[in-house]
Amino acid sequence: MLIKPDLKDEEIIACLRDVYGLTVDKVTFLPLGADFNTAVYRVTTSNQTDYFLKLRSGEFLEASVSVPKYLADLDIKQVVAPLVTKTGELWASLASFKAILYPYVEGNNGVDAKPSDDHWVQFGATIKKLHSLDIPSSITKDVPRETFSSKWRKTVKAFLIRIESEVFEEPVAVKMALFLKSKISEILKLIEHAEELVILIQKQPLDYVLCHADIHGWNLIIDKENALYIVDWDTLIFAPKERDLMFIGAGIWDSGRTSDEEESRFYKGCGQTEINQDVLAYYRFERIIQDIGDYCEYIFLSDEGGDDDRMQCFEYLQSNFRTNGTIERAYTYYKE
Repeated sequence: MLIKPDLKDEEIIACLRDVYGLTVDKVTFLPLGADFNTAVYRVTTSNQTDYFLKLRSGEFLEASVSVPKYLADLDIKQVVAPLVTKTGELWASLASFKAILYPYVEGNNGVDAKPSDDHWVQFGATIKKLHSLDIPSSITKDVPRETFSSKWRKTVKAFLIRIESEVFEEPVAVKMALFLKSKISEILKLIEHAEELVILIQKQPLDYVLCHADIHGWNLIIDKENALYIVDWDTLIFAPKERDLMFIGAGIWDSGRTSDEEESRFYKGCGQTEINQDVLAYYRFERIIQDIGDYCEYIFLSDEGGDDDRMQCFEYLQSNFRTNGTIERAYTYYKE
């Protein structure tokens, strides 16, 4: 979220004092991320210790904090565990938000600080551990299971019909509607391929594992000591492993490497893995469709956020259609 929530700093300071026992001198809003339901802050205490505060509105999975805590307790060093409250909880309530507090990691995300070869190996090894661990059901009890829902395909189809006749006034909405009109046939092909693949893969025996489901460069952090961390566990799901593996070489973020280079280094850490190409192609198509649907809902159905938030959405949507972008790369695993 790029726009600061309608929440007074004094409310945040009082919550951190009452729930975590911290004496806070300063809270600084950080305009980071494309998640409309998440706002983050840097918190500085009276003894000059910094913390990272995450405020989550809307849907909240308890597993999004309990799973990384469990992994960190197993000494998986690439995971940052949330801090516990005075009563031993992993989050607190603050207005309409869930408040989660972490140690502050000074560094850059994997887009700004390109991961090294060793980082890619660590990345692969960590995801392999996540997929292989038998985490107690008491920790993962609210994690959803993949259903291959048609929700986003239907959503995008509806918006493509709507923009043909509706007149928009807000500047970003006008630009986005014009752009989508120019890409209608391409988008409908994506939906058609995803629907074909759903029918095909649901006839196959599939193994389900716990997936992070959003392992792109913005959710990788490289700190000042060159340590790698995987963050933002809000999208956990039980799904085929390709739900995570689809990100490697998909072009969702600029890693500074080719698709082949990403894959060779990641799988050096992950190990030999048999990939179901139909499932991976489905997830790449579906991710693009979901992004289009998300951005359409935000731009066409709400007036939330400022100009920067809205323009960022439009730019993210456009990037899918660039040469060597996500759409082009999704087709590399698609078999006619």
